[in-house]
This record gives sequence, C-alpha cells and structure tokens, in this order.
Amino acid sequence: MSGLVAGPTRLYGIIGDPIAQVRSPAVFNAAFRQSGFDAVLVPLHVPRDGFADTMRGLMRLGNLDGFMITIPHKQATMALVDEIRPRARRVGAINAVRREPDGRWTADMFDGLGFVLGLEKSGHKLAGRRVLLVGAGGAGSAIADAVAEAGAAAMTIFDLDRAKAERLASAIAEAYPGVAADCADAPEPAGHDLVVNATPMGMRPGDPLPVPPEHLTADMLVADVITKPEVSPLLEAARAKGCVTQIGRLMAEGQSAAVADFFGLTLDWSGVT
Repeated sequence: MSGLVAGPTRLYGIIGDPIAQVRSPAVFNAAFRQSGFDAVLVPLHVPRDGFADTMRGLMRLGNLDGFMITIPHKQATMALVDEIRPRARRVGAINAVRREPDGRWTADMFDGLGFVLGLEKSGHKLAGRRVLLVGAGGAGSAIADAVAEAGAAAMTIFDLDRAKAERLASAIAEAYPGVAADCADAPEPAGHDLVVNATPMGMRPGDPLPVPPEHLTADMLVADVITKPEVSPLLEAARAKGCVTQIGRLMAEGQSAAVADFFGLTLDWSGVT
C-alpha cells in the first residue's frame, strides 16, 4: 500500500458511539502499509439514533469488505447480518462482520479471545483463577465465555442490571459446568485473584471506579478493557495497591490478529504497536 487511498483500495470500518477512543485504525493501517495491502480501516461514528438505517446503507457499499463493532452496537448489529458464528451466538454479541464472496454478511465475536491472548502474552494463565467480572454486556459476556473456556475455577459477575448478570452467570454455568459461576449485588474484589473491568467506566473524566479500590490487595491481577486512557483510573488505583495490572491495549492487540484472520487477511504485525 502506497499510503494513498485510491479507486482499488478496499475499505474496512470500525463502528461505535463514541469512536475517538479506538486504536484499531492506527494498528490496522500500519499493518496494511507494512504488508503492502491496499486497504484502509476508518473509524465511523454511528449514533444509536438511526443506527439500523445507517448500517444497512454502509453494507450496500461494494468496496466495503468488513467492519468491526464497538460500544454500544455489539448486540444491535446482530439483527442486521446473515450468519452468526457459534461463539458469538453463545455470547449474544458480535464485534466483527465480513462480506462473503456471495455478498452475505457473517459475524463473530473476538473480545474474549483477544482478552485471553493478551493475558497469555503477558505470561498470565487463566487456569484455576477466581475471577470478578464487572460488566455483563457484549465485552463482558465474551470475556466470561473465553475465560471460562481457558480454565477459570470460579467467576463472580456484577452488573448494574442484576438480571443481565444473572443471565450471564447461568449461561456460563450451563456451558462450562466446571466453573462455579454466580452473580453479586456489589463489585467486591475480596476472594478473587483476577479482577476485570469490562465496562466503559474510566473513559470519561469523573467516571466512578468499577470496584472499591480500598478492597484491592497486592496478590490480585487487575485488568481493564478500555484503551483510552491507556492506564485507566482503575489500573492507577490497583498499581497504588501493589497489584499486577493488564492494560486494555494488550487485549486489543490480541483481538486485532484474530479479526484480521477472520477477514482473511495475512498481515505483518512486526513492529506494529
């Protein structure tokens, strides 16, 4: 890729509201240039209002080969695609959609896989972990499924919407009988050795912390999914308590490789950060 967008350039997009926080365009476009692939990934700010109509219009573009989905559209997009892969059906949300040769659109979910790959890249194993997961939305559901599949021993799920947390805990218990899954009335870290924030809390100034920081202890691994700021307020508080932390960028990096493979792209990621 020359760096210039021209007639033959293939288009990919990332859909969200807000969209300024996403890193995927910089990461993918660097990989496209490095790989000599004539494509561009662009951020697309699509508000909730008129979402379905906007998406249907985008999906009619003949040179759009795929798109990624971020908050808050990971569940709403499911109604617009032709095929949903089993993992995404199990999670109940999608974050990547590709155009098939026959024009149909296929969707899958890579949030959870990216999270697990990020932890493993940092040397953290999931087997036997006691996990507190804050957030039972699209990202939280995907992380719960992937962490359970990776061998977590127990999982406590908290969401402000108690019914949503209960549904996710039941789904994990049914799909993974070896995982003791339950929901909680409060995001209490005590009794867990992995604390995961799978909510947007921390992206905006003044957001409350997803867990009470005074209850964090130095033996806990604390992970956040948000990428901007890179060190979230939760991770700052966790580091002050002596915790090992995992930034959201590492989840995003693991996810990028998995999504590129889903799109059928062989990209050179060396040197891309």
